[in-house]
Amino acid sequence: MPILKKDIMYRMGLTILLLLCLFGCNPEGNTEDPDIPSEPQAPIETSYLALGDSYTIGESVPIVERWPVLLAEALNKDTAFAVGNPKIIARTGWTTDELQSAIAAQNPDNDYSIVSLLIGVNNQFRGYPFSQYETEFVELLDTAIEKARGRTDKVFVVSIPDYGVTPFGQSRDTDKIAKELDEYNAYAKGVCEQRGIPFIDITPISREAKDNADLVASDGLHPSGEMYRRWVEIMTTEIKALIKKP
Repeated sequence: MPILKKDIMYRMGLTILLLLCLFGCNPEGNTEDPDIPSEPQAPIETSYLALGDSYTIGESVPIVERWPVLLAEALNKDTAFAVGNPKIIARTGWTTDELQSAIAAQNPDNDYSIVSLLIGVNNQFRGYPFSQYETEFVELLDTAIEKARGRTDKVFVVSIPDYGVTPFGQSRDTDKIAKELDEYNAYAKGVCEQRGIPFIDITPISREAKDNADLVASDGLHPSGEMYRRWVEIMTTEIKALIKKP
């Protein structure tokens, strides 16, 4: 008996369906096995430059408790990041002009993934004109951007803590210290907002040291490792976003 054309088409359809089942193909052309996990993405290699004074170098705390070191550690707990040891240009007592001189002398590469800046407390402590801070803070911010491959979106600024609440500061005019540091921070924050640079305000945390001795280092003036950890807790999420920017 002759094979009808419709029978041939029917058998061809069955054959194609069988092949699809055997080889795991689907009508949408997706041949990936859903049970096989995709290749994990490589972590973002990140170099970090921290610019500042005693707060950045971590006066009176071990190296592992410096906040830039703690930040790198916090970032590396996320497998999406691979942050190297921070390059720190900072020293106790430095003012804005002294930090400028140190950066010029060390001349770090203009190739850092992220750069932080925390400076100004010693300008206030020494009674320097506020106008000097206004000028030199902007210049330092420009330098930080230059060191971050010329990218404004890879720089962040940390506010100046209030040392007036510490045992050392309590022997001085604490209201004056707080007022003047608020002026310094307000100016820096305004500049950062104009440029779209993150401004991490840790000053409220620093003021908790008035009622919590655990937040003050053994010298009675600088932050303890515990305070630095508190700083890092509030900045980590924002810095992750900073690093991820293409």
